[in-house]
Amino acid sequence: MTSSLQVLFEDIDTVKDRRYLRSQLAPKVGEHFAATRAGIFFFDELSDLNPNLQKILNVALSVKHNPVARYLFEHHAPVHEGLVTSPKIWSTICPRADHWHVMAGPIVCRGKLVGAVGCTREKSMSAFDPQNLADLSGICLHLSIWAATVRSQPHFLKTNQLTSRELQIVELVALGHTNAQIGTELWITENSVKQALKRMFRKLEVSSRAEMVAQLSTVQS
Repeated sequence: MTSSLQVLFEDIDTVKDRRYLRSQLAPKVGEHFAATRAGIFFFDELSDLNPNLQKILNVALSVKHNPVARYLFEHHAPVHEGLVTSPKIWSTICPRADHWHVMAGPIVCRGKLVGAVGCTREKSMSAFDPQNLADLSGICLHLSIWAATVRSQPHFLKTNQLTSRELQIVELVALGHTNAQIGTELWITENSVKQALKRMFRKLEVSSRAEMVAQLSTVQS
């Protein structure tokens, strides 16, 4: 019989984009580990998240204040809070009952940490154990291979690293709309359009609207 871990490996192999990882695969990872919450994050997308969630993740990923995050960044290996600190200290770092037990694993590409898989359990539940870390290591290996494969296919990556709102902006830019016109069309401020374009330029590694449109037009052709 195929184990749930093998099913996860097969799912990762067929993933088409990051949205599927977040919406479909992350819940399955949570189920495998009997976690209260589970998530898959890529660091280059944090600026696109809901401001409240963005604030929470910035704290959670603070190398200075979070020993779990520090271990992840330094070792590129799965870790849970019991490996790096005591329960008493952890309770001061993360007093939330639903994050009493935390486990995180790395998504690595070209020698750099580009994302993470995170799971939490409530205070009343058992802590994560060595077998959980071993399973998470396998999941992270497959996710890292997936990330590296996507990066080796720049056309695939460029369209899938943009949010749905950013793709709307690209379409309007391609039609020759100004920032003000785009803002009016999408019911956002002109400054929001400017900031979005800056993020998009960084993601796509371009320096102008024309270059952005030309690059994505090539992808879609």
